[in-house]
Amino acid sequence: MAENSLLAGPSLRRLRKREGLTQAAMAASLGISPSYLNLIERNQRPLSARVLVQVIERYDFDPRSLREDEAIGGVDGLIRRMSDSRFEDLGIDREEVQEFLASAPQAAAAFARLYDNSHPGERRNEDPLDEARQAAERWQNHFADLDQAAEELADQLRLSRGDISAALIERLREKHRLSVRFIPAEVIPGLVQRLDLHSRQLQVSEMLPGAARRFQIARQVGILEQRDAIDTIVAGANLSSAEARGCFREHVTDYVAAALLMPYRRFLRACEQTGYDLAVLQRRFAVSFDQLAQRLTTLQRVGERGLPFFNARFGRTGRMVHFSAGASGAIFPLDGARWPAWVPYAAFESRGTMLVQAVTFGEGEASQRHWLTIARTIEVDGAACSARRSVVLGVEVRFAGDLALARGISLDVQDAVPLGVGCPRCGRADCLTPAPARMANSLNG
Repeated sequence: MAENSLLAGPSLRRLRKREGLTQAAMAASLGISPSYLNLIERNQRPLSARVLVQVIERYDFDPRSLREDEAIGGVDGLIRRMSDSRFEDLGIDREEVQEFLASAPQAAAAFARLYDNSHPGERRNEDPLDEARQAAERWQNHFADLDQAAEELADQLRLSRGDISAALIERLREKHRLSVRFIPAEVIPGLVQRLDLHSRQLQVSEMLPGAARRFQIARQVGILEQRDAIDTIVAGANLSSAEARGCFREHVTDYVAAALLMPYRRFLRACEQTGYDLAVLQRRFAVSFDQLAQRLTTLQRVGERGLPFFNARFGRTGRMVHFSAGASGAIFPLDGARWPAWVPYAAFESRGTMLVQAVTFGEGEASQRHWLTIARTIEVDGAACSARRSVVLGVEVRFAGDLALARGISLDVQDAVPLGVGCPRCGRADCLTPAPARMANSLNG
């Protein structure tokens, strides 16, 4: 995929004004023409790596300020705010939001701050899980340093060869003096694993299937060997509560485990070679479908990007219980939408079968977007419970032409199933798959 150009005009213009320089003076110090600097400042030319290095060296410039839009969730965070019903008559589309954020990031931040505090008298009670999810979205669910460290460790342990579990268990034994023991569920009731430092054991529930066991062991390796990096990322998220920080830490720790089991470069190469054949990828990396689906949302390494998937998970009642946008730009109302015609719901009636469907939706956007979606059920096994979930992956159809699972599926937008805005707000009298009354009336259940 082509790399996104780095448009940083407003940041460079603010820097120039801070230094009290004319365009001619700054251009001369950077070794470029004033006309070229003018184009950069107006976002009509990208900021090249050579010029960026010059700016950093000459003006003590912090390149992290180029990502200041992350504080408001980037384009997706701004779209979420623009999708408020108070703005729906304006028909604001994604391109307008992108242009607003690129050309006037400070103004966009001011709008976001005003919007976020626009309910005087109401105390904003942020859901910790949702706050943690939004923090992950600011990074497009890609943590480059963690991925690099996990890939280097996987290569060192030769996790591509032989039994992955054995290599990870040996790592815990040799470096951390920990043994791994699979124990009956009643010994650790309500838990899937427990670290017993007294006995120097990682105790894993015997109720977990093989992929889940491997994940828990990889997770413990990640906790021990990437603790400082994880702490830095969590602290940098500036979350509002200990609960939100705990949720985000869990997400980042899971990320490290997945990066160990599916090392970035090797995993991306396998995706491209197989046409993202999910069944083949599952077997090749010895992971579960939900682990694979979540990993596919993270492939955003600069210069080595994968397809921009989103991933969602639904409970049996139809309520969305997990969502990762990745770099897809997909936006979902976590409390509201019910789409019985969509494959994640049909998957419950076809246990373990991979279902593929082209749909259109675009929550909060002026025009609907065209997606290829893939869903199947999983069994959530643990020490205390077992439940069924439906997991869905989605990618825009414009990226889906070479996917193995797209074969035989019409990618003509005219054949896509329109999902609209969800049953509670749709109002179509001719719908062939209406939501049951109890579903439509229990959005928060």
